Amino acid sequence: MSIGYGEGKVTGYSGNGGIDGVVYQDKLGMEKIFFQAKRFDENNAVSASMVRDFVGALDLNGVNKGVFITTSKFPQNSVDLVSRSHKSIKLVDGKYLVQLMIDYNLGVDTEKTYEIKRIDSDFFPEE
Repeated sequence: MSIGYGEGKVTGYSGNGGIDGVVYQDKLGMEKIFFQAKRFDENNAVSASMVRDFVGALDLNGVNKGVFITTSKFPQNSVDLVSRSHKSIKLVDGKYLVQLMIDYNLGVDTEKTYEIKRIDSDFFPEE
């Protein structure tokens, strides 16, 4: 997937210190964006403590930018926590994730394409 960033890598699964991967914002790899991903049922929201742990992981690694992605949602206290942080953190919930997948054609297939016709007025001579 390419949305204008450099290379990225997955850092591992369990025991990853709260970081699931890193994306380098520039080609030299100097500006890092860490990400955390949680695949939860839509009724299992990401807790504020999980978001707090992510902010702490950014601090421990000297990183100022992060993206926390979930297939579920973020309750208001999680959103409030991020808004109070001095870090630049983007929360991507399930709805926004689906929209990004569609926008960047990632993990989706086109099932049907519709063609919409209109009358070509140039085809018919005017009298």
